Order: sequence, then structure tokens, then C-alpha cells
Amino acid sequence: MENTIKVQMFGNFSMEYNSEPLIAEKMHKESQFNRLMQVMLHYSNTGVPKDKLEEMIIGDRDMDESHTSLRVIVYKSKQKLAKLGLKQENIIRLEKGIYYWTPEIKVVEDAQIFLNYFNAAESLELDESEEVRERRLQLYLDACYLYKGEFLANYAGEQWVAQEAKKYRQVFKICVNRAANILRTTKDWVSLEKLGRYVSSVEPFCDWEILTMEALIETAQFDKATDFYADVVDTYLKECGIYPSSKLMDIMDQLGDQMDHSLETLDNIQDNLEEEHLGTDGGYGCTFPVFRGIYQMTMRSMERTGQNAYLMLCTLVDGKGNQLKDDNKIEELSDRFKESIRISVRHGDVYTKYGKTQFLILLANATRENCELVQNRINHHFIVGRQRTGIKYHVNSVICDL
Repeated sequence: MENTIKVQMFGNFSMEYNSEPLIAEKMHKESQFNRLMQVMLHYSNTGVPKDKLEEMIIGDRDMDESHTSLRVIVYKSKQKLAKLGLKQENIIRLEKGIYYWTPEIKVVEDAQIFLNYFNAAESLELDESEEVRERRLQLYLDACYLYKGEFLANYAGEQWVAQEAKKYRQVFKICVNRAANILRTTKDWVSLEKLGRYVSSVEPFCDWEILTMEALIETAQFDKATDFYADVVDTYLKECGIYPSSKLMDIMDQLGDQMDHSLETLDNIQDNLEEEHLGTDGGYGCTFPVFRGIYQMTMRSMERTGQNAYLMLCTLVDGKGNQLKDDNKIEELSDRFKESIRISVRHGDVYTKYGKTQFLILLANATRENCELVQNRINHHFIVGRQRTGIKYHVNSVICDL
């Protein structure tokens, strides 16, 4: 039986030896054993020059006599490997200034397999035969689903890791785009949705949500598409404190314009448009995409009516007036913050969450005095007793260029 060490480089780093987890006593992030194993296994086919290995393992750390230090690290690592069951002689050997991994233990690395899939797909002839197209698609998809996250994500501070990670990200992007193009050609929208959701999870906040939105529109899942659109914006705001890029928003808007609803009577359409609880007190809370549309419509209406409107930004702050950064505190105050805003604004006013600690309010047909009244009401409902947290307000007039 051939001895095999299987190593995962994408996402979390892990090793298996003959299908058993390979765990050292201290497999912590900063261990030199980890660094040595990552380099030797990644370059198992070519070996690593001694000077380069010193730079990768020791780097700029304050260590005397780097040559001696590297020999000690290699020696101790070989001892640790022996304790873990890898008892081969010269498992890591030095020949003519190059360190090699033993050929007696086969290395199966996800990053190398990923490149193999990509290169195999690229080598196929670009003809239109269904067989070749399906083969190329499968290879691209195999590569995409093997990518579990950035190359050695927890070690991104290492220069060599950062360089390799950049290379694999670029290849991953090519694989996704080429697989998506083939799926569009074959109109396999189910697979495109699956691909979109997967790549968005392993490489979040990179606009891959467009693929899922496209698949939902093409399969006429308009309710899901609407919910997905709102969820994407909410996720960006919650996790990053920003809304998606204008490119992503514009493309998702364009996809939304393609929704083709079934033929219905006007009464049924009107029923679907109305709120479920029209008589609910307080302002109208909505997602950011809806808020943006209402804001743009308000600006258009101002051209005709000449009425004023104000945009108010409400930000949670600590006792010193700085933006609140304590996640536990934010979570504790979030619902009360939102409820204080809802019951403090008028029935026709609109509000939306904008990041972890901020809300936007659109006050239509309002005055500066109205804005101050709203601020006072929010403070009255939100600030309790000797509470140290508060709210900072910024107000701008909505300017309509006639």
C-alpha cells in the first residue's frame, strides 16, 4: 500500500496521513512545524532552495544564524513526524542546496488538483461539440467546488502565501466565469444558481451574487429573486457596514427589470402591492434597495410639488460620542434602536438600516423643525436612565435639480 499524505490548502489548513488526521501536539497557527510542512508539501514536486526556505520559514524574525536555525527546525519537524507515524528515513532531505520531500510518501494537495482541473479544461479544443463542452464544463466546476476559500487563509501575512493566494484567486475567477458562460449557453439555470450560491459563500463580497440573481430571474422565481436581492443588501450592510458596489446594484436592478409576471387582473395586482398591515403605527421600514427607490421617487415628486424633504442619518455612539464598535453592545441595543425610530417618525416617513450601527430616515414634506422633533422623540424612546450610549444625527436637505 502506497503511503499518502493529503493536504488541504484552501481555507483551513489540514493534513491526513493514510486517511487519518495528522495532528501535532500544538498545531497552532504560528508554529514553525506548520510553516515547514506547508512549504515542503506545496513544493513537493520541485523542492525548495535552502535560502528561499529560510526566507519563507524564518523571514525577518530575530533569529541568530539562520542556517543553523533552519537545520534545527527541520530536525525537530522530522522528530515530530516520526512520532505521528511517518518514520521514513530522510523524509525531508537536503541535496545540493535544495530541500526535498521524500518520494516515498505521495502528496495529494487540493491546490495542485485545482490547477490540474483548470489546465485540463484549458487544453481542450474550443470546438462546439456537446461532448467537449460538457467535459470542459465539468472540469471548471470540479475546480470551482474544490476551492474552499483563500489559499492558506489564516496565513495571509506570509509573503509567499499572499503571492500564491493571488494566483489561485485569479484562476478561480476564470473558472467561475467560464463555467457560468457554458451554463448560460446550455440554459442550465439550476446549476448556475447552485454555482452562484457556492462561490458567494467561499469568496463573499465579490459580486458573485449576480449569478444567483440571474438564475432566479431566468427560472421565473421572482419572489425568491426579490427576497434574495434584499438579503444581499442586508448581508453587505450587516457584515461590512456598507452597501454593495454600484456595479452589483446596477446589474441586479437590470436583472430585476426582466421579471415577467403572469397575466392577472388589476385588482389582484393591487392586492399584492398593498401592505399586509396598512394600519400599523409608525413609519415605513424597508430594505435599502426599496429605500433607494423611494428616495429617487421623492426627488422626482419634488420637481412637481416643490415640497421639502430631509434625509437623516442616525448613528449609535458611545459615551464619548464615537461610533459604537462593541458588537455585543450593538446587538443588545439594535432592536430598541430600530423600534425607537419606527414609533418616532410619521406614518408616511421611511426608514432603513444602513450598516451595523446606522439607520437612514427620509422625512418627506418636512421642515428643519420637524427633523428636530423627530430627533427628540427618538432620544426620548431610546435613552433610558443613565444609559451611556446615545445617537448622533446628521441631516441633509434633499436637493432637487430643476
